Amino acid sequence: MSEPLTTPGEGFHPHLHDAPGESAAPLRTRLHHVRADALDGDTAQSGGMRRFAAVSGKTVGSEKLWMGQTHVAPSTSSSDHHHGESETAIYVVSGHPEFVFLDDTGAQAEEIRLRTSPGDYIFVPPFVPHREENPDPAEEAVVVIARSTQEAIVVNLPGLYVLGAEKA
Repeated sequence: MSEPLTTPGEGFHPHLHDAPGESAAPLRTRLHHVRADALDGDTAQSGGMRRFAAVSGKTVGSEKLWMGQTHVAPSTSSSDHHHGESETAIYVVSGHPEFVFLDDTGAQAEEIRLRTSPGDYIFVPPFVPHREENPDPAEEAVVVIARSTQEAIVVNLPGLYVLGAEKA
């Protein structure tokens, strides 16, 4: 038989009660349930998109991981940006977002556009400038993001450039 769902305000574990007079267990000794309606919108942002934290140092005490959602409105592009030292993994939940970056493996740098569908994954290495676009005029694009740092690092940029050829 399944336990009932955790509801907001019940703490981390509604079935594990702290005894009176004892301090609560440290954040890193318990599992954490972050409900979909409890995502934290107070995160680093880029124009044209909205990020929501689920797992972070602030929300659950994570030290090496950040995970959350990004929503890109219909017919919208994010600002150009990178995520500093963080590796970023992206899972497409809904919509058909496009991920844009510059590649210089040819004679000259060219814009590359990765067109995605629900169920696809994208990997963004540290410091690689990119942007997300949602060309669909009617459907919002939603992705789940995991980062190798415990907070969402976002460095907004004036434009895309090839990594290693940064503008001064």
